[in-house]
Parts: sequence; structure tokens; C-alpha cells
Amino acid sequence: MGSTIFIVWRESVEAMLVVGILHAWLKFNSAGAAGLRALGLGVLCGLGLAGLLGWAMVAAQDELSGTALEYFQVAMLLVASGLIVQMVLWMRRHGAGMRKNLHQSLQVAMQRSGLVGIAAVAALAIAREGAETAVFLYGVSLEPGNSANVFMGAMLGFALAAFTAWILGRGLRFLDYRRFFAMSGWMLLFFAGALLVSAIDRLIGAGLLPALVDPLWNTAGLLDDSGRLGSIVAALVGYRAHPSLMLVVVYAAYWLFMLRAMRPARQHA
Repeated sequence: MGSTIFIVWRESVEAMLVVGILHAWLKFNSAGAAGLRALGLGVLCGLGLAGLLGWAMVAAQDELSGTALEYFQVAMLLVASGLIVQMVLWMRRHGAGMRKNLHQSLQVAMQRSGLVGIAAVAALAIAREGAETAVFLYGVSLEPGNSANVFMGAMLGFALAAFTAWILGRGLRFLDYRRFFAMSGWMLLFFAGALLVSAIDRLIGAGLLPALVDPLWNTAGLLDDSGRLGSIVAALVGYRAHPSLMLVVVYAAYWLFMLRAMRPARQHA
């Protein structure tokens, strides 16, 4: 449940900040009450699009079985992992200018399409965040023992996000949104690694990847990934008590890539 709470919290905070930025801009510009209504309509449309994606994934799973279902679930795990990485890297490079970029997009949309443009900008921004969340939650639900806790974790994460967004809106310095995204980004990268590990495990189990050496080591005596604490660590960071060599190679390559990809943003900051 912890990964679900964190993902929904982080993504919901980002979505709420986007809505807050758009709302503040419209409030002090010529759009008036009509612009704010268009913003609300855009938010609802964005949530609807994200919900449609979630429904499509569940519907697709219900239509599949056997090998086809296994391939679909592995693909969704890889997509969810890739989306997390893409989002974190994008926020590292462009997060500081998010407010300015949103203002510019909204101004251009208003000039070209009026209220429809306002609704479209809001809908696309919210749909992006919501769609990412839907894919992430689907990927998390494929982890052993997580499916039953996804709904409760999502509700807790959303409530925590609303509180966090309120604090950020109050301008408390210890929760500056740039620091929030920087710190939470690293946690998301660990989640992405955990989803990648699950996908590689399934590919090895299906015979699509060689294990090479299996197991490479066995640390179940120290921390068993089937136990209560071990399963939490496994879900959060991708820990395995007895991994194969292929799994270790992929996980090491993932973190080498991420450390290299994050280095320019870290030095620039």
C-alpha cells in the first residue's frame, strides 16, 4: 500500500498545483468567471480521459488469458516504469519553469480558441497526470499482494495530496514545491526500478530472458522478500533475496543509466 499512497500523493499534488497555477492566472486576467468555469470543465474532462484509460486497461485484461495476458501485464509494468522515469527526468529539467510554461500555454490558447482553449489546456494537463497515475497504479496492482490495497492506498494518497497542496498553497518554505519534486523524484525512481524488476522476473519465468545464474546469491536469512518487511522493501525498491544474474545486471544497468541521466540536472541545480 505504501507505494500506492506515495504515487497517488505525488501525482495528485502535481495535478493540484497545475490547477492552482491556472486558476491564479485566470483570476487576475480578463477571462473572468467564464474562464474559471472553462477551467473546471477542462479538469472534469481530463479526469474523465484518465478514467477512460484505466477502464480500457482493465477491460483489455479481462479479454486476455494465458500467454497473451502475461505479455500484456509485462508490457504494462515496463510502460509504467518507463513513464515514471520520463516524468522524473522531465520535472528535473523543466519543473522550475512549470508555472511560466503553463501561463504561456494558457495565454496562447485563450488568444486562439477562447474558453475552449482554456478548457483544452486544463483537460490535457490533468489527463496527463491522471493517465500516468492510472498506468502506475495498474503496474503496482500486478505486484504480488498489492491488488487488494490499491483502492485504499489511492484514497489515502489523494487525501494526503490535498493536505500537501494546501500547505504548498500557503507558501510554507519547508515544503517548497521545487524541493518536493526533487526529493519525491528519487523515491519514484526506486519505484520504477521495482516495477522493472517485476517485469524482468516475469520475462525470465516465461523463458523469454535467460536467468544466466539462478540464484546469484541468497539473502533470505537476513531479509526474506516473502516476509512482511521483505515484501515491503521489495515493492518499494525491487529487492530480491535470491535474484538471478540477469536480474542483477538489468537492475545495475538501470541505476547506472539513471545516475548518469540525473547528473546534469543535479549539477545545474
